[in-house]
Amino acid sequence: MTRPDILVVNPNSNAVVTAGFDAALAPLRFSDGPAIRCVTLDDGPYGVETQADVESVSLPLRRLVEREQGAGAFVIACYSDPGLHVCREGTKAPVFGICEAGLLTALARGDRFGVIAIGEGTMARHQRYVRQMGLYERFAGERPLNMSVAESAAGENTLARMIEVGRDLMRLDRCDVIVMGCAGMSRHRRPLEEALGVPVVDPVLAAVTMAIGAVQAARA
Repeated sequence: MTRPDILVVNPNSNAVVTAGFDAALAPLRFSDGPAIRCVTLDDGPYGVETQADVESVSLPLRRLVEREQGAGAFVIACYSDPGLHVCREGTKAPVFGICEAGLLTALARGDRFGVIAIGEGTMARHQRYVRQMGLYERFAGERPLNMSVAESAAGENTLARMIEVGRDLMRLDRCDVIVMGCAGMSRHRRPLEEALGVPVVDPVLAAVTMAIGAVQAARA
């Protein structure tokens, strides 16, 4: 019997971001497990960095979900979780947002989590989400790289800057687990965790792990 796959959607049109988290998901691909298919929303903005960007991709994501009714689960691979609720209305399959999944995973890895953001402009949106989830008491703080989504995915100095910001979150904000606040950061999780010595949550990895669990549980 054909097994349903997990569709991981990058809502921006930067295929480098998609390739980065596709490679980072390699450890979650196993024989007899669900296939993990990563796709790019070609008509999305080059980076989802503003509230206008978030709103612009919500309905295109919904239409993609409606076209892919055979999928066993969906993951929206953007830290703003654009279109999460409207996509959930469009399918019977579970839909995971990487921000929601990343924060829930962080709660299980430490007492207080800190977030590395791509830029200051994204932080108010992220922190609003933290409040909506009722997690503010466990939220240590958020600090920006001051880079674009594209730079976070392919910039030469991205890892060094992430280490610097991560150390500030640990030293100044007293967090004991770090969440990477952009899907484009996926390739840096392991070296960042090794440099900082605390758990580092890649929210794409966290969401796909939850999706695998949902697909496997439905199969049981």
